[in-house]
Amino acid sequence: MTFSRRTSSGYLINHLARLFAGALQDGIKPLGLSTGVFPIMVHLWDQDGLTQRELVDHVGIEQATMANTLARMERDGLIKRRPDTEDRRVRRAWLTQHGKALQDPALAVAMAQNTSVLAGLSDQEQRQVVQLISKAIHSFESGKSHNLEKESAA
Repeated sequence: MTFSRRTSSGYLINHLARLFAGALQDGIKPLGLSTGVFPIMVHLWDQDGLTQRELVDHVGIEQATMANTLARMERDGLIKRRPDTEDRRVRRAWLTQHGKALQDPALAVAMAQNTSVLAGLSDQEQRQVVQLISKAIHSFESGKSHNLEKESAA
C-alpha cells in the first residue's frame, strides 16, 4: 500500500487541526489565551474546580505539561489553585473572575471558526462530519485503533 497525504485520514485530520488551531490562536490571542490553554479553559468553564489529574484525563496531555500550563494560567490570573476540602494534598483549579469573563468571547471565536471550517458543507454534511469525527475519537480512545496496530504487527 502506498502512502498519499491526499487520502490519508490521519494526515488530513492533522492538517485540518493545525489550520484550525492557527486560526483559533489568531482569534483568542487578543484575549490573552493560547491554544494550549483553551482546552483547559473549556473544561473549567464546563466544571470549575477540577483537579490537575482530572484535567490531564480530560485534555489528554502529560502531567508535567499540565502542571506547567496551570502555573502559567495562575500567573496570568486565569485560575487560582486551592487545596481540596477533603484531601489537602490535592489542589483544585478554580477560574478567577477574569477567567470566567473570557468564556463568552473565547467561545464565540471558536464557534466562528467551527462555522468557517464547515462553511462549504450542507447542514447534513456538517452533522455527519461531527458524528464521524466523534466516532473515530471514541474508537481511538477505547483502544480499537491501538488493537489494530498490535494485530497487524503480529
